[in-house]
Amino acid sequence: MALIDGAHQLVKVPIVLVWDRLNTHVSRRMQQLITDREWLTVFLLPAYSPDLNPVEWVWAHVKHSPANLAVVALDRLEAFVRNRLKRLQYRPEILDGFIAGAGLTLKPSPR
Repeated sequence: MALIDGAHQLVKVPIVLVWDRLNTHVSRRMQQLITDREWLTVFLLPAYSPDLNPVEWVWAHVKHSPANLAVVALDRLEAFVRNRLKRLQYRPEILDGFIAGAGLTLKPSPR
C-alpha cells in the first residue's frame, strides 16, 4: 500500500487498480486500506484470468518493442522499459484499448 500511496502523492489524481486475487490483495486488512482511500478504486479479476488482466496486455506491448534490442547493462534495459511505459502514459487510447480488450470498463463499482 505504501507504493500505491506514493504513486498517488506523485500523480495527485485518483488511481484505479485491477488486481488478481492474490491472498494479500483480498485480505481483510487490504480491504480496509482500500476503503480508507477515497481516491482508490480496485477491480478484482476472476480467479486465474490472465486474458482479462490489462497489465498483461501492457507488458506484452512493452516486451514486443525490444525484440531486437541488445542490452549491455541492466540499467540500460531499465531505462528502455521506463521509456516505453512513459510513452504509454501519453497514449491513453492505447491503454483504453488494453482495458476494452480485456472486456473491462472504467465505471467504478459500488464500494
